[in-house]
Amino acid sequence: MTNEDKTVRLTRALAVGSLLGLIALGLSWELWLAPLRPGGSWLALKVLPLCLPLAGLLKNRMYTYRWVSLVVWLYFIEGVVRASGDRPPGNWLAALEILLCLLLFLACTLHVRLRLRNAKNKPSPAAP
Repeated sequence: MTNEDKTVRLTRALAVGSLLGLIALGLSWELWLAPLRPGGSWLALKVLPLCLPLAGLLKNRMYTYRWVSLVVWLYFIEGVVRASGDRPPGNWLAALEILLCLLLFLACTLHVRLRLRNAKNKPSPAAP
């Protein structure tokens, strides 16, 4: 296994891990840690769109990495708004959401870039 293959695997693991982290954070935040209403909030449903790309990331589909790197900015914006407007512990959870979003974006963009570079550098099969 080459260094490039290891880096691609690392970016894939980071993307899947940060996506799972966002899902877990969103659920725990809105149900137990700092819900908008006592006893939990329907805002926990915000993690449902994050569950859709999980299968694509696990199946290593390039298209999924591309669109997740765009969708993640919606969660980043939510994190910025809530980090500046919520009281503790909500603002700390929002800061963690921002960090996870940045990790997910970085992992997805590096993964796509590395895979495209690897595909470009592979020798084409010899003509018969």
